Amino acid sequence: MSESFTATAAVAHSGVEQFTLQAIEFAPLQGDEVIVEIHGVGICHTDVVVKAEVTEFPFPAILGHEGAGIVTRVGSGVNRVKAGDHVIVSFGSCGDCASCSADQPSYCHHMPELNYFGLRADGNPAITSEGKVIHSHFFGQSSFASHALSNERNLIVIDKDLPLELMGPIGCGIQTGAGAVMRSLNAQADQSILIAGGGAVGLSAVMAAAIRNCKQIIVMEPNAARRKLALELGATHVIDPTESPDLAEFIQQLSPAGVDLCVDTTGIPPVISALLAALAPRGTLGIVGITPPDTPPPGDLTMIMQRGLSIKGIMIGDTDLAEFIGELLQYYRAGSFPIDKLVTRYPLSAINEAMKDHMAGDCIKAVLLPRA
Repeated sequence: MSESFTATAAVAHSGVEQFTLQAIEFAPLQGDEVIVEIHGVGICHTDVVVKAEVTEFPFPAILGHEGAGIVTRVGSGVNRVKAGDHVIVSFGSCGDCASCSADQPSYCHHMPELNYFGLRADGNPAITSEGKVIHSHFFGQSSFASHALSNERNLIVIDKDLPLELMGPIGCGIQTGAGAVMRSLNAQADQSILIAGGGAVGLSAVMAAAIRNCKQIIVMEPNAARRKLALELGATHVIDPTESPDLAEFIQQLSPAGVDLCVDTTGIPPVISALLAALAPRGTLGIVGITPPDTPPPGDLTMIMQRGLSIKGIMIGDTDLAEFIGELLQYYRAGSFPIDKLVTRYPLSAINEAMKDHMAGDCIKAVLLPRA
């Protein structure tokens, strides 16, 4: 497509607490680019962190990186998707580096420039509003909008009978939690697992652990409603961390020998340290949550060495995108991965209310509906 294209987006401005809805204009598509009409986009905690300017991203900007929708326009070099396809939009990766060649796109050597710089890979802007640059390409999509510009490599084509408003979060938070259990840690039926945090990532990890039939699935979460839902989704035990000042000791009351696997989705350093202390010999701690800047590695190195413990950083579940998302969709169809139980819907115009509810813990996974 050679002509420009207009749409509506929720734009984040530096120093301004709330998003503003405004008209945007896309530059003409490049060869491998695609326009997706967004039908649902999840709010992820990463969006909140970037909006708060805790991590760097150039403003003004369109955030949002859990989009799903329908392809409406394609660039001249696109051959893997076509107009009318229903797609989940995920993060950008180059497809050529060592990590991408090993089916590990979340560790793409070009991850920063494709996802965090706010521009096209060639350094040029893709979106303007009233003649001013609006930074885009947040995790390869910037989907807090009626339409998003992405690359065909970022898109996973899905069956048209699947509910688009539920599909977007699979591209990030849901596959992160599930992938941490099923790919990164490769949990097995004879293993015990402890998951810290009952948000969308943590509860997706719970569902994945239940699919893997882990013998003990413990969830640590202060919110009573989320603990209840964790039990409904397959947890065998839940812990309110506010009930004990010594979390490691409290955990070991449930699993005296320690747990085989831990997944932290909280990013809270004392929680991470407690999980490490609760591991059984040769256990593994997977870190998914975003920690405060300059947080040191947890634990005593001698203890880690003597007990043979492992600490694994996990980005987006170590998944290969298309294959793993296809697997999750099979579980969803079979009823063993009920992601609908996590979702609260809001129109895109209510993004500020949705963000407030997300921060207050009043919803698990807020999904914005640009067409509502």
